[in-house]
Amino acid sequence: MTAQPPVPGSDERNVLGEALVPCSTDPLTGFFRSGYCAAGPEDAAVHLVCIAVSDAFLAYSKSVGNDLSAPRPEMVFPGLVAGNRWCLVAGRWLQAHRDGKAPRVYLRSTNQKVLKLIPLALLKPYALDLN
Repeated sequence: MTAQPPVPGSDERNVLGEALVPCSTDPLTGFFRSGYCAAGPEDAAVHLVCIAVSDAFLAYSKSVGNDLSAPRPEMVFPGLVAGNRWCLVAGRWLQAHRDGKAPRVYLRSTNQKVLKLIPLALLKPYALDLN
């Protein structure tokens, strides 16, 4: 019997230096659709920020040309609704922050690789999962 490769993200770390926690399995998120905001082999993926989807963020995203509420079956994408969790592209989160529209984040599910682009101090005020 051959060993199964690890689930993308299951061996990665979050921005707090802990094991990365899954972001969402319903809807199934992440570049690799593993539920994790995984960077994967060679840090290929940039869907690294686990966000709390809100109506305000969906409207903003649509206004800048990325309609996340529209289903895209060919991409196995159900379309998002407020209340979902989703692995967002790091650059898109930073753009939303600069425009004053950044969504809240789950730091324990946000990949540490995002720190190359977004400082932890910038993410912390948006955190939903800090005590």
